Amino acid sequence: MLDVVFGQASDFGKVRTNNEDAMGSFIPTSRQQARSHGFLFAVADGVGGMDLGEVASAKAIEVITEGFAKAQAGTMLISLLPRLIQHANAAVHDCALAQEYRGKKMATTLVACAIRYDQAIVSHVGDSRCYHVRNGHAKAVTQDHTWVNEQRKMGLISASEMAESASRHVLIRSLGPEMFVAPDTTAVTLLAGDVLVLCSDGLHNEMSDEAIAEIVSQNTNIDEVARELVARAVEIDGGDNTTAQVIRVRSVEQVGMYRGRPYRLPS
Repeated sequence: MLDVVFGQASDFGKVRTNNEDAMGSFIPTSRQQARSHGFLFAVADGVGGMDLGEVASAKAIEVITEGFAKAQAGTMLISLLPRLIQHANAAVHDCALAQEYRGKKMATTLVACAIRYDQAIVSHVGDSRCYHVRNGHAKAVTQDHTWVNEQRKMGLISASEMAESASRHVLIRSLGPEMFVAPDTTAVTLLAGDVLVLCSDGLHNEMSDEAIAEIVSQNTNIDEVARELVARAVEIDGGDNTTAQVIRVRSVEQVGMYRGRPYRLPS
């Protein structure tokens, strides 16, 4: 049976007076719901430099968590998650057209992770990330939708140049500015003992993959792990809002798939 525990933390940082990050989750209330729906975790980071980043991030989290809870039982997560992100994008886009916000611009990043059986489906837009940590090693599941990352993938700049670039925060994809958005979606097969980390750029800009893996691999209370992760990033710099969700996988339920439907493997 799939069994996970999670902790989360968020901090204004040392400079900002408001928190434009938002986070949310859907936790099943029964074993049956864990199999029919699964778990959902999501982090959004309102885009700085625009008027209402906190409104955009909160709206995105609201739409994706409510949509996940209302989804038809057994819906394939790999198709559900990008569809919900598109709904969140439309909601943020429409929000900017509302009378109370007329003339304001808003946008947000969003990374979401849905877990069912032994699979994690990760879908994202922007530069909020998901890490998969196994045996003390962290690997980014997502690739930032930033101008400098596109330049790096084309071989025009190096990884070190990307890290030092003044344009490293310039997004090429976010929720809100356009009517439609294209999220990237990835499937990860989980094992007991794995850890998933969802975070805003206030965390991953300040901490190496190795430092993240070291902290979340501690066999301590998961809430304390999340708080330590955020506190360490703020201590290093603190120039941005910083948010993290840490999901520890205690056991999984291995299944096979036939025509898109899961079936239990013989023990």
